[in-house]
Amino acid sequence: MDYRRKRELSFLTIGLLFFLSGVEYAVILPTIWKYLQILDAPAYFLGLGLSAFSFTGLLSGPLFGRWSDKTRTTKTIILFSNVFEIVGNFMYFMGYSKWLLLSSRLVAGIGAGAGSSIFGFLTRTTLPDERAQIFAAVMACRQAGLLIGKPLLILSKQGPAFNIFLRLCDFSLGPFIVNKYTSPGLFMCGMWLLLQCVVVLLYHDIPPLDTLPEHVALQQVRDQEEEPLIDPEDGGTDTRNLVHSEQLETRLSGDIEPTRPPSPEQDDPFENFSASREFLREEVVVLLTAQFITLFNQTALETMVTPLTQRYFGFGELGNSVMYSLCGVEVIVGFFLVRWLSRVLEDRAVLAVGLLICCGACVWCIIFLASPQGGFAVELTEFIIGVFLQLLGLPFVAVSQVSLFSKVTAEKTQGFSQGVRRSVGGLATILGPLWAGGLTGNLYVMLGMMLLLLILIMIMMVLSYEKLVEPPVVQHADSSESGG
Repeated sequence: MDYRRKRELSFLTIGLLFFLSGVEYAVILPTIWKYLQILDAPAYFLGLGLSAFSFTGLLSGPLFGRWSDKTRTTKTIILFSNVFEIVGNFMYFMGYSKWLLLSSRLVAGIGAGAGSSIFGFLTRTTLPDERAQIFAAVMACRQAGLLIGKPLLILSKQGPAFNIFLRLCDFSLGPFIVNKYTSPGLFMCGMWLLLQCVVVLLYHDIPPLDTLPEHVALQQVRDQEEEPLIDPEDGGTDTRNLVHSEQLETRLSGDIEPTRPPSPEQDDPFENFSASREFLREEVVVLLTAQFITLFNQTALETMVTPLTQRYFGFGELGNSVMYSLCGVEVIVGFFLVRWLSRVLEDRAVLAVGLLICCGACVWCIIFLASPQGGFAVELTEFIIGVFLQLLGLPFVAVSQVSLFSKVTAEKTQGFSQGVRRSVGGLATILGPLWAGGLTGNLYVMLGMMLLLLILIMIMMVLSYEKLVEPPVVQHADSSESGG
């Protein structure tokens, strides 16, 4: 099997993994509150249960990322992390007590830490100018999982909304009871087991691009793109060079074998690594801040939306499900829009556009949603516009900051760096709902703080705009000289 085919199959497997992570969120979230009530759990257990997954994920992410950086492999890490997803979801299915339910989310969250290794793998196996497109597609896969899970919600006369298929379960499996509360855990346990088979069969630890001789030559050709393609004195020579460049492009995505396979016995990527030198640089701090603020605001808004629609528009579970489905469609379209724009715009320009949209959306929400006035139709229109703008800016910021982060941090420690980035995001997803949960009755304070955070990151970005670019590539030439 050639390099290109292995690469495509590996990317397809990664997309499926992110798709299942979205499905899991969609089928667990609607049932967990009623599940906890049946187990006589106090109200605060809902917050603990939702935060537990993010908490262990933010702790395991850097560890899995460091593992992948040292071994230059990810297949074993994915298989290992999926075991935690399988065990965690089976524990959720067992559901003997509220403590076992809480522990199940803690265990499953460990498996989510493999995302750092995956983003490190994507960074090492993609060219910088195609990276944003790949990241956008992967993120869209997770959103597609959420989208498929959300419409499977219907209104139940007995209480909250449940999955159309899983709500009909009512039988015993040995000592275990399978009902509409426990079945999501069993369902996801089976899905992650199937994914294990897919990873074994389709996923390949393909070598990084910097181990391919064509990659070095291609980088040298691209460094000369601004020079005239045809020499007035000798057009034929440069025309042949242009043809050779196109051949290099083709070979890079086709039949390529590495000159040297990655080996764990190679130089330790962390030998001269300094966390303060890597993460306290101006451009890195800006991107980590953008990661925290955007996820903090996003989860805060998700927490606010349901009480808001119930209070002002009388939405029930069915209405909210339809709303979330439409939101999911918009976000997926947004990711593909960003995928297209990334071909013609720099990552920092896409990030700036996304932050401007988010700021405009926050201002709109403060003006029209904090204290809505007018009839039902007017208020609903104002609400729809506010949500539309908030979701429109999300893909711009999410894709561009991940792509930029992969370019301004060292490639050889990319897994660990992506783990740190995802941990910052995990912390935001914990604090965002906690902040918004206590302020649903005072939207001026909640939205005002969100706007201040967005203004802060906008100022930081303007001051650091010149540094938000990929640094010049020099290590390839050095390594080729040392190898010669």
